[in-house]
Amino acid sequence: MKIENHILDILQLYEYAMAIGKSLDYKESCDLFLKLILKRKNLNAAWILEPKGKLLHSTYAIPFGKEISIKKDQPISEFLKTIEFSKIVPVDSIVSSISPIPIDKGNATIFNLEEEGYLFLYSKKDNLSNKDLSQLEPVIKKFTINLKACKAFKEQEQLLHNLEVQNQELSDYAHMVSHDLKSPLRSVDTLAAWLIEDNKDKLDEHCSTQLGLIRSNVEKMDALINGILDYSAIGKNQVETYKIDLNLLLKDMLNMMEIPSHISVNMPELPTIIGDKYRLQQLFQNLISNAVKYNDKPKGVIEIGIEEKEQFWQFYIKDNGKGIDEVYFNKIFKVFEKLENIEGSTGVGLSIVKKIVDLYGGKIWLTSEPGKGSTFYFTLKKKSNGEA
Repeated sequence: MKIENHILDILQLYEYAMAIGKSLDYKESCDLFLKLILKRKNLNAAWILEPKGKLLHSTYAIPFGKEISIKKDQPISEFLKTIEFSKIVPVDSIVSSISPIPIDKGNATIFNLEEEGYLFLYSKKDNLSNKDLSQLEPVIKKFTINLKACKAFKEQEQLLHNLEVQNQELSDYAHMVSHDLKSPLRSVDTLAAWLIEDNKDKLDEHCSTQLGLIRSNVEKMDALINGILDYSAIGKNQVETYKIDLNLLLKDMLNMMEIPSHISVNMPELPTIIGDKYRLQQLFQNLISNAVKYNDKPKGVIEIGIEEKEQFWQFYIKDNGKGIDEVYFNKIFKVFEKLENIEGSTGVGLSIVKKIVDLYGGKIWLTSEPGKGSTFYFTLKKKSNGEA
């Protein structure tokens, strides 16, 4: 008979353990585990008091009863502090005062769940013994770990939800900026153009210069708005990827770009890679545009290079321009950071580049020497999915 009882105890312990960890929802986890214990041990109620700031608050109860909130400095808190892990106590005025249901007899077993609070198991007929505690203690410890995981999962879910909301707000804001600012900008530019055209014989040099400056600043603001929109759009949605011949992509792109006659762009034979045309075009165009803008040499040279690695392609874009001091290497990849106030520069280009490279699971870095030029390196995985 003793062997049979021992086997039943082992099976029951296994059953308890199997009920834990099946869900990361707090209430569902409690239901799966505690309802099973109540059934197997013929108990009448279970509840949990969890610390909430300066209170102990009921977060779960079977059967559902009144909510409990107790200040930690009340006598009950001192009583609970005496419980190292588990303790069977007779129902008295203190225990009945922290029960969600009316109780006046029997006993309660209290488990210290550490920062998760206290678990109470109640029996009208004293159905829990010290032997039961020995059996329950290991699974209660496992249950405590599961409650911590539930809480962490809930916090992560909330964090992800908050990030989604913030990202949507940022996207909406970017489009609001586009809609609300671009229209008056066009009006300002049009009015300035009309003034110049209608009064070209009446305007002195100073007025013509000022009106030209207005149009130039309007153009800069328009470019900045477009940069914000481009940056906010990258990685927002999954984009279909396909094979792209970089030779054709870059040749078409270079034909559309305004590259001064004194700057040459040297390009080797490039591979066909997996990606999407729009993002890859933005990536190369921003790096090459930067190399053009910051080239101060009478004969500028921009070199595009590639090296094949086992799992990725390593590209570089090298120029013989002004170069960048090492202290600015990290700064230049941040939004709106720019080292010089050059016409057409918005401070968004390199942040777009980094965001695209990150999107494709790659890395970007540079080497540079002031006065001699810079080399930007970046990697693209051969099997990139083009997703955020």
